[in-house]
Amino acid sequence: MSTFDLYAVPASLTGWEVRAHTSSRFSWEYDDRRDQLLTLYQRGKAKQWDSEVRIDWDLAVDPDDPLRLPEEMQTLYGTPVWDRMNDRERRELGRHGLAWQFSQFLHGEQGALICSSRITETVPDIDAKFYAATQVMDEARHAETYARFLKDKMGLCYPINEQLRLLLEDTISDSRWDFSYLGMQVLIEGLGLAAFGLLRDSTQETLPKQILTYVMQDEARHVAFGRLALRDHYRQLTSVELAEREEFVIQGCHLMRNRLRGEEIWEYFGLPMQETLEAVENSVFLRSFRELLFSRIVPCIRDIGLWSPRMRDTFADLGVDNLVDADLDVLMRADEDKAAVADRARRWGVEEAERMVEVRKTIALGTESVDGGPADGAG
Repeated sequence: MSTFDLYAVPASLTGWEVRAHTSSRFSWEYDDRRDQLLTLYQRGKAKQWDSEVRIDWDLAVDPDDPLRLPEEMQTLYGTPVWDRMNDRERRELGRHGLAWQFSQFLHGEQGALICSSRITETVPDIDAKFYAATQVMDEARHAETYARFLKDKMGLCYPINEQLRLLLEDTISDSRWDFSYLGMQVLIEGLGLAAFGLLRDSTQETLPKQILTYVMQDEARHVAFGRLALRDHYRQLTSVELAEREEFVIQGCHLMRNRLRGEEIWEYFGLPMQETLEAVENSVFLRSFRELLFSRIVPCIRDIGLWSPRMRDTFADLGVDNLVDADLDVLMRADEDKAAVADRARRWGVEEAERMVEVRKTIALGTESVDGGPADGAG
């Protein structure tokens, strides 16, 4: 079955192209490298993984309720629009909401694949090229993994959201190499990490938890890569150049905030758009979710040096200025630790299954011995 057959609405933007004018940059300095980036590169090489092997794809998932999340995590929960729905409509809305969300994860990962390949091509420093090359493979694996989950386990997709499309277009079309970092590593992946983390920590379903946990292990390194590269670069820029980057971030933050409105879902269900969007804006869950989404972006923006009064005012208007002191290194270590815990749990499960097979064999041999004489054939 083609992926086109799974889209809830026509995927008219799937063939979308972005014209970009970039310059391929070669570096002939192979020795002047930054220790932190090289350490990140070593970790990127060591932590490559195969989704065919590391993820238990044989685990069953209910396509109607793939993450078994509480109703309170639905955007419209507790609103008049929600109250008018019956149980079947609410379940179907939840299924489409998750399919929409995972579809945006998938499309964002393809955007990250393109951006990381462009970073490899355009960034001037060899150590950054080395690490970006490992990220290209990471992003291909993530896109492969989310596509398989949507196709094989959910059977439903949504096209790319308009706000995500606009941010990707702005990121890819700009000829300055650092905008690929800023749009992808800081904004899109920073928001993605927060969304992945909420779902990872809320679901008890093993398969989606594995997927989110292992993807986050990689994404934490990607955000760290963006921080390291941009922090060094932005120290050299003029106030005018920094203001241009801040304007890009401000526009991107508003696009990502508005992306959560989910107009495509409400349109598919034929809900009254104006009333539904007002309900979305007043959603208790969405208000707390939006704050969580910026938990990695705000401290990262300050860390790389884009912390003007205008930037602080923007985050205050978004209601997320209280996140500035979050420790990104602690968050990144926690993401990697959870992946290690998931690996141990998976290994224990495999070993337990193997032991059960041996126990059954032993029992079978014992039964044969009782029914037909000694198991070793002795008289």
